[in-house]
Amino acid sequence: MSAKIKKTILIVDDEPDIVNLTEKFLKLGDFDTITSNNAKEAMKMIEENYDKIALILLDIMMPGRSGYSVLEEVKNNEKFKDILVVLFTVKSFNEDVQKGKKLGADAYITKPFSGKELLGRIKEILEKKD
Repeated sequence: MSAKIKKTILIVDDEPDIVNLTEKFLKLGDFDTITSNNAKEAMKMIEENYDKIALILLDIMMPGRSGYSVLEEVKNNEKFKDILVVLFTVKSFNEDVQKGKKLGADAYITKPFSGKELLGRIKEILEKKD
């Protein structure tokens, strides 16, 4: 029986409390995590770890570069084509959903969320890909 390989998720959010809480939930769900609190650092992490990142949880509203710009850069780079991008935000406005879809977001998760909601949604998204 082979050991199940843990999937790695990159969490990108400028709010440390959100990053810490999300990371705790994901570790309980048996995921490996990488974290970043800004777009520039996130792109560096993606570049260095793209071969093992299965999914990026990406906040839209961050100081400096927005999550949308990271999403666009990831989706337009052939090297990163297998990475799923899930936008998470406090906004669930239709125009945000439309803009995210247009740029290639694979899904949305609206904050606040429970650990159960987050893990359920992520497992559902990853299963669709597999």
